[in-house]
Amino acid sequence: MSDEILINVTPPETRVAIVENGVLQEVLIERRRKRGLVGNIYKGQICRVLPGMQAVFVDIGLERAAFLHLSDLSQPERERAVEDAIERVFQEGQELVVQVVKDPLGTKGARLTTDISLPSVYQVYMPNAKTCGVSQRVECERERARLRACVEIFQKEHGTGAFIARTAAEGVDEAALRADMLFLIKLWNSIAQRARTAKFKTLLHEDLPLVMRVLRDLHRAKVEKIRVDSRESFARMVKFAREFTPEMAPLVEHYAGERPLFDLYGVESEIQKALERRVALKSGGYLIFDQTEALTTVDVNTGAFVGGRNLEETIFKTNLEAAQAIARQLRVRNLGGIIIIDFIDMKDEEHKQQVLQALEKSLEKDHAKNTISEVSSLGLVEMTRKRTRESLEHTLCETCPACSGRGVLKTAETTCLEIFREIIREVRQYNVQELLVLASNEVVGRLLDEEADMLSELEAFLRVQIKFRAESQYTQEQYDVVLL
Repeated sequence: MSDEILINVTPPETRVAIVENGVLQEVLIERRRKRGLVGNIYKGQICRVLPGMQAVFVDIGLERAAFLHLSDLSQPERERAVEDAIERVFQEGQELVVQVVKDPLGTKGARLTTDISLPSVYQVYMPNAKTCGVSQRVECERERARLRACVEIFQKEHGTGAFIARTAAEGVDEAALRADMLFLIKLWNSIAQRARTAKFKTLLHEDLPLVMRVLRDLHRAKVEKIRVDSRESFARMVKFAREFTPEMAPLVEHYAGERPLFDLYGVESEIQKALERRVALKSGGYLIFDQTEALTTVDVNTGAFVGGRNLEETIFKTNLEAAQAIARQLRVRNLGGIIIIDFIDMKDEEHKQQVLQALEKSLEKDHAKNTISEVSSLGLVEMTRKRTRESLEHTLCETCPACSGRGVLKTAETTCLEIFREIIREVRQYNVQELLVLASNEVVGRLLDEEADMLSELEAFLRVQIKFRAESQYTQEQYDVVLL
């Protein structure tokens, strides 16, 4: 199996699609006005201590106070809090250096930790930890021993923090590993030095932008090609790769085709499908996804599939196909937290185990940590998937005010970006000098206000004149691009 990574870059938004054998597996989106916070390090101030919850709220300068639980403290702090009680260790007004481990989700603030970790290509450095380790995905015992010895020797020489060798470190020579560790120590020292003099609510360290995190975190042997449609981002990625991941530099390609990159691979249509409740299976069966704040439910149905010899065989085959489709959809939709899967009831215990094994096997490639329970007597499977950022639906859509939260529609910003892409597509396909965009009041208002600069740049780039007309009957998702 081979992966291709596709990167679509526009000034307001960067989108990354991971495609395996031509099938979309994951989508990452980062918008300029709303970058993710995971990995950022802040100097915060405790604004409330909650002894009953064994937690504190910390003001790091966001709209809502962030949450720091006892379990997310560094080991020395956690031991003190357990021994002396959390209210004796932390007081209101106290300043802390913290790192975001989960973005704000819904009505909840960001989740924090004081157990700081700084990732690079080959290592993760934890300045407050003591024990070094090696990624569990490095399976060769000889290589595990070599990597462990390397990081432990370096730790003893420098006498600070601990290192975890990442999967990408497998087979890398010692000189490159030591240079990587030295870089991380210097990075942490500069952060710690700034923290001593900075005021609270100060951002001390910001994680890399998405296009660079792709090279750092999606470093894997089976990546065959990385295609990016921005010449500027391509140049930056190649420079970064040559310095930090030289073996990946030849994989980075600039896509200069006329047809949009995501259209070429069918990614746009897959994103649209991932926003729908219903997912069709090839057999004729289908899945229904319902996402709530507390959990996500997945319902499996046979639909038009009538199977072969008997009902039990039909149910078994539908559940097997559903297990593979569900694992992929969890990644594409970035669904996390508690997930309940309602497989069609099976009588045969062997069939239940095979379906469960198919689900587990399909989830092996998922980078997010997950746990799966046994199949219950009702055919339900309870599982969890680690969630650090908003789901695809929550990123691209907002709660519909007309139905009091029972449905969703795309944001005006998302529709504006779709209109920009449609304009580019139309201009490249037809020789036109003037266009008329019909859209809702909200979308036209945003195009002429917040997106005015981008609109002006687009007109200059395409050498066309774009006119707008607000249609009161259009919903926020509806629009038309008319050639004049």
